[in-house]
Amino acid sequence: MQTKQTVGITAAFSSAIFLGFAPVFGKLAITQGFSPFAVVALRTSFAAGILLLAIALFQRQYLYIFPVGLVGCLLAGAINGFGSLLYYLALSRLHAGVGQLLYSLYPFFVAIWLIFDRQPPTRLTFFRIGLATVAVLLLTSIPDDSTDPIGVMMMIGASILYAMHLPINQRVLYEVPAPTVALYTLLAMSMVVVPAYLIFDRAWPVANTPWLPVFGLTFVTVFSRIALFLGVKKIGGMQTALLGLAELLIAILFSRIWLGESLSLLQWLGAVGLGVSLLLVMFENITPPTHSGKTGWLSWIRAPDLPKDIFGPYE
Repeated sequence: MQTKQTVGITAAFSSAIFLGFAPVFGKLAITQGFSPFAVVALRTSFAAGILLLAIALFQRQYLYIFPVGLVGCLLAGAINGFGSLLYYLALSRLHAGVGQLLYSLYPFFVAIWLIFDRQPPTRLTFFRIGLATVAVLLLTSIPDDSTDPIGVMMMIGASILYAMHLPINQRVLYEVPAPTVALYTLLAMSMVVVPAYLIFDRAWPVANTPWLPVFGLTFVTVFSRIALFLGVKKIGGMQTALLGLAELLIAILFSRIWLGESLSLLQWLGAVGLGVSLLLVMFENITPPTHSGKTGWLSWIRAPDLPKDIFGPYE
């Protein structure tokens, strides 16, 4: 049990580190000539293609997924695909650090979705959510700066959709390894964002536009997704979401270094509060998600009996 918890916490933190670079690379790509639609379409399709090729060549057993689980991944991927479109459209209107701070309200929304699925958080988790929410509000307080209200609404919408896809994939992860869930979720996301780019945008960057931010965004997407779903599998969507707030620290740090963005005193207080919320994970009684919930809005995502060795030594 302790090993699973350690693996889950490590995976969640690793995902957060990778995800912390996403708004920085995304903002760099947009400012250097890529449209928001192009950024999200390229990074998602490239990431899905790389993961599919790697699994097909080296770990073919991860291609298997039970039908209802596939439907769950497709649903989660479609939801997250629309959320990604909102995220990068909002990022074109907001500072990378501010955008990521607003996006980081998602643990609050994850708690709501899990309550609907009959998985209420603990009192300590509720306290950490409240502390993190106050911290994010402080972090988004920018004096003498008019934040784009449309960008703010888009980013909050992206946060809600991202939060929704975590409990759906948590149900699938009861029986399915993280690489499999990451693959089919990314493929489903591609089926949303690529058509959106072809229908609403089709803008292509001019010659000599740097592609390095897009490639960086692609690779952090691949590794963050696998680590994210491994964390969800081992310690559940709620704890993974709260630990994922560590991505804020990465986003703030590199937004300051690479994009020249800075924080006010209130924002630094918010960063401290967020750090306390993260450290309180040491006092959580974390147990891996189980099949106990046969009710709730996601109870239909249940697997048939599977051979115990279908995925090899992964478990």
